[in-house]
Amino acid sequence: MIKQILSCDWGTSSFRLRLVNVENAVVLTEIKSQQGIATVYNEWIESNRPESERVGFYRNILRSILDEYFKENKDIPIIISGMASSTIGMKELAYSELPFQLESMNVNMESIKADKDFPHDILLVSGLKTASDVMRGEETMLLGFDMDKDEEAVAIFPGTHSKHVVIKKNNVVDFKTYMTGEIFDLLASKSILAKSVSKNNNKHEDVFIKGVEEAANNNLLNSIFHVRTNQLFKRYNAEENYYFLSGLVIGYELKEVVSTNENIYLICSRDLMENYRTALKALNPKMSVKHFNADEALVKAHCRLSQVIHE
Repeated sequence: MIKQILSCDWGTSSFRLRLVNVENAVVLTEIKSQQGIATVYNEWIESNRPESERVGFYRNILRSILDEYFKENKDIPIIISGMASSTIGMKELAYSELPFQLESMNVNMESIKADKDFPHDILLVSGLKTASDVMRGEETMLLGFDMDKDEEAVAIFPGTHSKHVVIKKNNVVDFKTYMTGEIFDLLASKSILAKSVSKNNNKHEDVFIKGVEEAANNNLLNSIFHVRTNQLFKRYNAEENYYFLSGLVIGYELKEVVSTNENIYLICSRDLMENYRTALKALNPKMSVKHFNADEALVKAHCRLSQVIHE
């Protein structure tokens, strides 16, 4: 039985690697970097190497990190989820289709065996797709997410591209992507609204809720211009407006899900959880909202997937 793994979350813009005890999913060492898949892919394209060398190129990137931080942990297998299995990743893997049975852990995976140049077995984990949507990474977190097998719920993964995943009796039956974080960033930094908002650490919860409520009852394309008129009419200052805009995009994302009778699980960091919980409660005070830490879910999932390597 495998006692330790290297748990790797390789996203588009970030990289995280953890040394983990499999038995109790305890993280022993963790490193983070901005060397995401997009950066590595650009380096790969610039190298002009043949496609046959692509896996080796990405493994060399991993080896440089392992030699610096995990030199004493040779032969420990690496489980990689996220964008490493995408078109810009180490090796493209096909998406698994719905319905997806969580307990079976039957997500598409591929093993890349260790060799003299890279002494770690790699288990590359793919994603899920519907007829019109895709995900890579969140499906792995779902494998480490514990809920009642007969429960019906919506698991929400807040972020740059938020995911709403419909789960019925331990099966993923549908999901949708919302470009909430990316739209917020574009509006706050690239649009005419950029001079009307100012990023800050103050919690203007009342203003945030005003944005949530307006988004639920108005057209978003009209509402976002109110960020501009808020400043012109001196209704809110730039710091308050930052939270009003945040409330608008998050409230618009959540306006459909609040009508459901199903339980809501927020799988994310605590900071994102607070905003989403506040928005959900503002839209439907009676809604059942529970939080599960995304990092813990991912690590637990990788520990469970380690039995695939053992088999």
